[in-house]
Amino acid sequence: MKDSDVDTDGRLIFQELMTLVQLPSKADGGSTKRYMSQRRAWSPESDILIASGKLDPAKQTYHKYLKNKVAYGGHVYSQAGLAASKAFADMQAAQKDPPRTKFGIHTIHGYFSEAGLVDKPFIYHVTTVAPNPGFHNLLVTVRQPIPSSTNESGDHFPLEDANLPLGPVCFNALVSFRPTVPSQHVAQEISPQKRFADVLGSRPPSEWDYAPHVDVAKTVKDHPMQNVGTFPLVDMRKVDLSAFNKGKSLHERRELILYRILAPLPADDPNAHICTHAYEADRNGLLMVGNHIGFGHDLGRAASLSYSFVVHVNPQDAIMTHGEDEWWIQEACFPRVEAGRGVIMSKIWSPKGVHVATEYQDGIIQRQWKPGEKQGRLGKL
Repeated sequence: MKDSDVDTDGRLIFQELMTLVQLPSKADGGSTKRYMSQRRAWSPESDILIASGKLDPAKQTYHKYLKNKVAYGGHVYSQAGLAASKAFADMQAAQKDPPRTKFGIHTIHGYFSEAGLVDKPFIYHVTTVAPNPGFHNLLVTVRQPIPSSTNESGDHFPLEDANLPLGPVCFNALVSFRPTVPSQHVAQEISPQKRFADVLGSRPPSEWDYAPHVDVAKTVKDHPMQNVGTFPLVDMRKVDLSAFNKGKSLHERRELILYRILAPLPADDPNAHICTHAYEADRNGLLMVGNHIGFGHDLGRAASLSYSFVVHVNPQDAIMTHGEDEWWIQEACFPRVEAGRGVIMSKIWSPKGVHVATEYQDGIIQRQWKPGEKQGRLGKL
């Protein structure tokens, strides 16, 4: 089946959205690999209006609306992992005796320093930190051009954009790679498929509501979803766990997000699958924290600071199959909130109940300031 044969409701698939073009190396002997994104990142703000039927992305004026809109953080995060994997593959291919052992992304530890914008590309610089044969570490530094793309549509970025003056670093990440290794022992907790069997078995996965465009209680109420929206790469559904969470402390609460890829991904490229998992896991995370601590109707600010994604299995075990019943589970919990920040930790489970990866994200989560409050002196939340 061709990608073009897959019905995605207009949502971009991995092969369309995440493509990178390699740029010429700078005058450093080629030790730094450079890449540029080619497609516009997803915009959560615009999707609120699209999914609620108030904005038509097919209109010719849509690109003007997107100017200076903030990009989804999961885009630069997962694409940084892809840039590192491309650079790593080039390094291996250049060796006189390329290793026969298959390597895959082991961890991505990322830090957001500036908001990315959707109307310009991301420029990725990849350098080697540690070339340990069994544990390669690469540093990815990301910047964007100061002006908008030379393509007025703000999409399909031309190579000329790479010559524009660059702004400050907006994101950086350490990406590590590990080879496939046989397991001497396997241990994990009971899967959510078993722990939440009653609620998950109450209906087919595709009958749960679509994951909210932006999961803020007031936004969901004021802009009810009329369609699936434009979130790319995966189909996401949110399980209703309100009965389970009722009366529980924050750290005991859970959210379950079901997801499956919109179109087939190459089975010989596990890193594409791993980066897709990481892309999905970033959506609505801190916003769910806000809902659970009572900020859903007066949210002031939510912004990722750091995001870590750890793969626990061999690379090939993170591969997703495209199909009606190939639903993965993101199991989210919320262990800590203080100092204006919150943590979301998510476990990624395969359709067969294997704990494949864990996401740990820390970020700003604050309600609106009340009259008379002094900013920076809220105290404990």
